[in-house]
Amino acid sequence: MTLRLFIVLFCFQFGFSQTQDAINSQEETSKKATALKPLIDGNSQTLKLISHNDSLSKISLKDHKLAAELDEKWLNELYSSSLYDTIYKSVSELKYNEVYYPELPTDTLKKRLSVLNAKTPFNIEYNPSLESVIKHYLKNRRKSLERLMSLSEYYFPMFEIELDNYNIPLEVKYLAIVESALKPRAKSRVGATGLWQFMFATGKQFGLDVSSYVDERSDPILSTEAACKYLASLYTVFGDWDLVLAAYNSGPGNVTKAIRRSGGYTNYWNIRPHLPRETAGYLPAFLATMYIFEYADAHGFQPQKPKFTYIETDTVRIKQMITLDQVSELLGIKIEELQFLNPSYKLDIIPFIKDENYALRLPKEHIGVFVNNEEKIYAFAKAEFDKREKPLPQFYETNSRIRYRVISGDYLGKIARRYGVRVSQIKRWNGLRSNNIRIGQRLTIYPRKPVFSSNNEVVTKKGFTANKGNSKTYKVKNGDSLWSIAQKFSEVSIQNIKDWNNISGTKLKIGTILVVSKK
Repeated sequence: MTLRLFIVLFCFQFGFSQTQDAINSQEETSKKATALKPLIDGNSQTLKLISHNDSLSKISLKDHKLAAELDEKWLNELYSSSLYDTIYKSVSELKYNEVYYPELPTDTLKKRLSVLNAKTPFNIEYNPSLESVIKHYLKNRRKSLERLMSLSEYYFPMFEIELDNYNIPLEVKYLAIVESALKPRAKSRVGATGLWQFMFATGKQFGLDVSSYVDERSDPILSTEAACKYLASLYTVFGDWDLVLAAYNSGPGNVTKAIRRSGGYTNYWNIRPHLPRETAGYLPAFLATMYIFEYADAHGFQPQKPKFTYIETDTVRIKQMITLDQVSELLGIKIEELQFLNPSYKLDIIPFIKDENYALRLPKEHIGVFVNNEEKIYAFAKAEFDKREKPLPQFYETNSRIRYRVISGDYLGKIARRYGVRVSQIKRWNGLRSNNIRIGQRLTIYPRKPVFSSNNEVVTKKGFTANKGNSKTYKVKNGDSLWSIAQKFSEVSIQNIKDWNNISGTKLKIGTILVVSKK
């Protein structure tokens, strides 16, 4: 295979593209550090290192439409927090009213629960409350459950390894669904974080470190090991797995109080009326989830297969600080996939700290490329970090900015690709500490190229607004206020003026040009 053909094929695999701006900047690029020059090794995997202004020849390539749509659905699944919200609401507001669901006769349910009861150390005897929860889930939560089944294909194998190591029932893997909906960055309203929802102090107690860069409560393997240690310690106290799960959720103290208030009963169903409301629904939700997953085929569930499984990934120990954005750019992996595989890095930055073994998890097919080009990759990362140490305007690659309004279905990676920027840049420009964004939220973005849409405005650095179509502007004079200017123009509110001109306060500078009407 010729070198030219090899490079073309490599470009096809990783989807690099080149713009005219990059061509025009080649002279400036040639002055950059030698570390950023292409690395060519005909006898091994080869990586073309690029910066924001460097890329390969422009090639017109098209993806398979259906495959691309499935990829997008998978990324949405990885990034969405709706599952966690649904799970949390369903457990905390669980009702036990009779549910009409003729597809599952009571006699059939009793037989299946009896089979499960014989297979597990949990008390899965039939009762009307459990039947109500199971039928409610089957009737009203089919789509959510299918999505959880898809995610479980990735997480359950790693859970089962750790559960087996600590001699804990393998069915405890379903606990992570009830706790976090298999979202490693899930965070409750009281601060419990990760797949297994550790509070800060409990996480520390079981060896999970939390710093500005890293939250090991979100690390799937480390948090699973910590959860196993905690569950094992609870079992030595209570000797009953139903009570262990109740204690895991609400704390051992609330369980012992419920035992006292019940008159000394130790069966979960007997003490349930005396437990906190959320915990009262906790075990029924866990058992209902277990039943549905174990009998998924019988109920016609058809979960989408994940893009990759846990055994198809591997880790490489980090030798120098690097960001997930940089890895994404160099290896051609979508940022959402890297965030999914490396959820413990809070700012999408993997720090290098002496005596800490921070690792990067990648799909196996990318491990060889990374290891084979480590020196060049780290040189590229260092050059970028050095660049970021310059004054703030150096970060921006254009003279324009936009105020983007988040719409349904948006997530940071999707917005970043739209405007040719990085997730870490959007987070830095907007002071975001996490990847969570909400519908209607406004984000400041400095795109590589100005982009106009009905949803957003492009604003120059001087504060003026460039608008598509006809717009009226007004020059601020002495004595003007937002209220007085709004009064000068019909159907214009103070908030309109603030939104159109990216104004957060109320002070105006004389001479500023404001947009006061938009069509």
